[in-house]
Amino acid sequence: MEYTRLGSTGMKVSRICLGCMGFGDATRWLHKWVLNEEDSRLIIKKALELGINFFDTANVYSIGASEEIVGRALKDFVKRDEVVIATKVHGKMSESPNSGGLSRKAIMNEIDNSLKRLETDYVDLYQIHRWDYETPIEETMEALNDVVRAGKARYIGASAMWAWQFQKALHVAEKHNWSRFVSMQNHLNLIYREEEREMLPLCRDQKIGLIPYSPLASGRLTRDWSSETTLRSETDQIQKSKYDASADMDKHVVERVAELAKKHRASRTHIALAWLLQKEPVTAPIVGATKISHLEEAIGALSIKLTQEEVNYLEEPYVPHRIIGHQ
Repeated sequence: MEYTRLGSTGMKVSRICLGCMGFGDATRWLHKWVLNEEDSRLIIKKALELGINFFDTANVYSIGASEEIVGRALKDFVKRDEVVIATKVHGKMSESPNSGGLSRKAIMNEIDNSLKRLETDYVDLYQIHRWDYETPIEETMEALNDVVRAGKARYIGASAMWAWQFQKALHVAEKHNWSRFVSMQNHLNLIYREEEREMLPLCRDQKIGLIPYSPLASGRLTRDWSSETTLRSETDQIQKSKYDASADMDKHVVERVAELAKKHRASRTHIALAWLLQKEPVTAPIVGATKISHLEEAIGALSIKLTQEEVNYLEEPYVPHRIIGHQ
C-alpha cells in the first residue's frame, strides 16, 4: 500500500479509500444491492489487512446503518488512531423539517448522531454531502468550524458542487479565520471528466486533496459494454441516470481501457484507477468494494504506471457530458 497526505494537511491516507455506501441494510434504503453486516465486516477486515486506512461513509447511507456497521467493525479490528474515518452530512434522515441540509441545527445534531453510530469520539474528515441552497454558507462554515473546535472532527471536506460554490466557501472560511475545507469528493472517472474544466484547477491552486467517487463508473469501465448486467446495474436508478444516456459515446473510451489492459497484462480496473491516480490533485479514489476481489484489484492499480502517451490515448475519445451529481 502507498500512503500520501490529504491535500495540504499532515494526515496520511492510503491511496485507495474504501467507500462504504455498499454496507448497510437494504430494507432501510433505496439501494437493494447493499451487503448485510456479516458480509460487510469481511470486506472491511480484508481492507485493513491490505493496508487501507481510509474509510468513507455518510449518515444517509442506509439511513445510518452503514455508519453503524463501519463503526463496530473498525472498533473490533483496529485501534482508532490507526484509521482515518470520513463521513458526510446533508441528506434527510427523517421526515422532520430540520433533519437534512446544512443549517447549524442540522450539523450539530447530525455530527453527534454520526459519532454515536460510529462509536467514536471524533471523525477525521467531516464532509458536506451537497450544497445547501436554503442555508447561508456563513452559517454552515461557522457550524463546521465549531465542530472542529469542539474536537468532534479533525478536518472538514466537501462533495459535489459547482466550483464557484466551493470557492465561495473557501473565501468565507478564510475571511473569518474558520476551519477550511481540505478535500473535495467529486464525480470523476474516464467517462465523466467535466470536473476537469474548473474544479480540478481550483483544487490544484488551493492545494485541496481530491477523493473522487465512482472512479470505475459503477463498473462500466471494468467490463464490455454489452456484458451481462449486475443486481446493482439493474436496480440502482442513480447509476442509470448517470451513465445510460451516454452509452454510445462512452463505449469508445471503454474499448481503449480494454486495449491498454491487454497491453499491460492487467485488468481494466487497474487501468481505470491508474489513470485517476496519476491525475493531479487526486489523493485517493473512493472504491466501493462489495467483493474481496474488488479490493485486491483496486490495490493492484498502484503498480501500474501509465505513460503520457497512454494517458492521452485513453482521454482522446472523450466527449462533453451533461453535469451529473450537483445540477
